[in-house]
Amino acid sequence: MSELVVTAPAKINLFLGVGSPRPDGFHEVITVMHSLELADTVRLRPADELAVTCDADLGIPAEDNLAYRAARQFSETYGVDVLVDIEIEKRIPAGAGLGGGSADAAAVLAGLAHWAALPLDHSALVAIARSLGADCAFVLLGGPALMRGRGDEFVRPLPAISAEVVLVKPDASVPTAAAYRAFDASPVAVGAASGVADALRFRDRAALAAGLSNNLTAAAESLVPEIAAVRAWLGEQEGVAGVLLAGSGSAVFALCEDRESAEQAARGARERGWWAVATQTRPSGVEVAEEGADG
Repeated sequence: MSELVVTAPAKINLFLGVGSPRPDGFHEVITVMHSLELADTVRLRPADELAVTCDADLGIPAEDNLAYRAARQFSETYGVDVLVDIEIEKRIPAGAGLGGGSADAAAVLAGLAHWAALPLDHSALVAIARSLGADCAFVLLGGPALMRGRGDEFVRPLPAISAEVVLVKPDASVPTAAAYRAFDASPVAVGAASGVADALRFRDRAALAAGLSNNLTAAAESLVPEIAAVRAWLGEQEGVAGVLLAGSGSAVFALCEDRESAEQAARGARERGWWAVATQTRPSGVEVAEEGADG
C-alpha cells in the first residue's frame, strides 16, 4: 500500500441552534456547517502495528485520540487488521470549536477507505464517523450542509460560498460538556436556520453575515468571559461583515469583505496575544492523496 497524505479541514457553524436534552443525554441540534481551508495534515503509512503520533501535546494518551479510535473502529467494523502508523500535523487548535479532533478521525477513516476502495459515503463508514463525534460525519463528506440530530445527521447539502474568514482564539478553551451544562442552566431559544441556508443557496454574503447565529454563545462566555472581548474587538475591525462564536468555542470567527481585511484582523489579534489565522471557506471535506503522486 502506498503512503497517504490526508487533508483534514476545520469547520465552522454558520448557524448553531441547540435544543432540549434528548433521552440519550445529548441535545437536539440544528446547524449549518461549512468546511475551511485551515486543515490538519494526517499521514498514513503501513506499519507492523497501529500507532498514532501528533506534533502537538493534546494532553491525552494516544489510545484516546479520536484518530486512533477511528482506526480501531474501522478494524472492528470491517474485520480487518489495521496496521498503520498515523502521524498528525496539527494546525487546528484544540478546544476551539473548529472540529480538529473530528477532522483527524475523519481523515483516518478516509485514508483507510481509500486503501480498501470504499466510497466515503459507505453506510458503515459514516456510522463509524457518527459514533466518534457530532462533527466527524460532516468533516468526512465536507462542504456546506444542513445537519440535525446531534449535529451528525445530514438533512441536505448546501451550495458552497467563497468567503474570507479570520479565526481568533483566546488562551482558554471551552470544554464542550461544560458548555452544554451551562446552556441547560440558562437555555436560549433556538432560532431558524433557514436564513443562513437561503443565503448559501443564493450565495448572498451580506445575508449570510446578517444571519449568523449561535445560541451557545452566552453559555460559552459564562465559562470563558474573554470570548466576549474577542467578539467585541473583531466586530470593530475594518472589513468585518459578521462575527460568531465557533461551535462551543472558544474560537470566534469573522466573515470578512476581502483577504486583506482578514489578514489585517489576524495580525491585530496576534498583537493582542490571541491565536489567530486568516483562512477561507472550502467547498469539500477530507482529501486523500498518495504520497509522491502528481497533482
